[in-house]
Amino acid sequence: MIGKLNMGRVTPLSLFLLSLVFFFATYNLITMIIRYRTVATGKWKAGGLVSLNSQLFPDPIIQMPENLRKPKSKKLLFHIALTATDAPYSKWQCRIMYYWYMKKKDLPGSDMGKFTRILHSGSPDNLMDEIPTFVVDPLPDGLDRGYVVLNRPWAFVQWLEKATIEEEYILMAEPDHIFVNPLPNLAYGDYPAAFPFFYIKPAKHEEIIRKFFPKENGPITNVDPIGNSPVIIKKDLLEQIAPTWMNVSLRMKHDEETDKTFGWVLEMYGYAVASALHGVQHILRRDFMLQPPWDLETRKRFIIHYTYGCDYNMKGELTYGKIGEWRFDKRSYIRGPPPKNLILPPPNVPESVVTLVKMVNEATANIPNW
Repeated sequence: MIGKLNMGRVTPLSLFLLSLVFFFATYNLITMIIRYRTVATGKWKAGGLVSLNSQLFPDPIIQMPENLRKPKSKKLLFHIALTATDAPYSKWQCRIMYYWYMKKKDLPGSDMGKFTRILHSGSPDNLMDEIPTFVVDPLPDGLDRGYVVLNRPWAFVQWLEKATIEEEYILMAEPDHIFVNPLPNLAYGDYPAAFPFFYIKPAKHEEIIRKFFPKENGPITNVDPIGNSPVIIKKDLLEQIAPTWMNVSLRMKHDEETDKTFGWVLEMYGYAVASALHGVQHILRRDFMLQPPWDLETRKRFIIHYTYGCDYNMKGELTYGKIGEWRFDKRSYIRGPPPKNLILPPPNVPESVVTLVKMVNEATANIPNW
């Protein structure tokens, strides 16, 4: 330990020792910040920093094994599986998604394999020749209690059982996804990759989660803050999880307290719990997806998820919660597709929103019979 120095008699050796102390102190601080991902619980996260108030704490995800950190030696293609209905609202989103899949799948950096729209309406529709489609049955009448999303896990159960799927991995996707950059296989071996949602909070709802994930199955942190989409996962793992995902989701829907608490994200919790029941945890990738208007840039992200409305005044200021002078909201087109050549956002609107509208416009301009 260095005592107080008489500043009138500072020697070169003293200055050197002081410099050395400050160097190591600074180095240790920087190292601690960079390696925040592995403190406290030894868990691992990829895809960039989390929010400022949690930079020194890891995401709730398992540590990536050292033998999987090395670059992959070969391409591991994944099959894109998109669950959908035959409603006009679903159709136009699927057409735009498939257009951008075709534009990005063969570019450098892509591990995108074949594409299937899993149509859970029970009968073919008019997009069968445009988009590769596999028709499955919906749930029996009344079982979903008006919550159409419950058909998603049932659709995967049927597709996995009946379809021929060449790829070893599967990407579970949704109609309102646009591939903004070529997507690599973000999974590592038996460790699937998923996007962490800020509103999926298993620990906050532990009392409810424990109805379906008892204490003997492990700590509540084993339930990842995710939904089923986007997730890249090994096919054989999904074959195990899908029936459990379906059953857990149905049980949740038919439990009054759970249904009321989880609402429209119930099926997302169903997947998170089901995968935890099978001992499967996910690598969380914040770069997997961006969600305008909250995420401002598309750089180094892979999927645009346009689930939120984008409302701005003509100064380019966000007016979320209030219909803007300029807006893009997919819910404006429930009964039919958006027109061609949507008006671009005003100046100062974030790049993510501008890119989204430009990509929608390019797709609608080039998709036949829009």
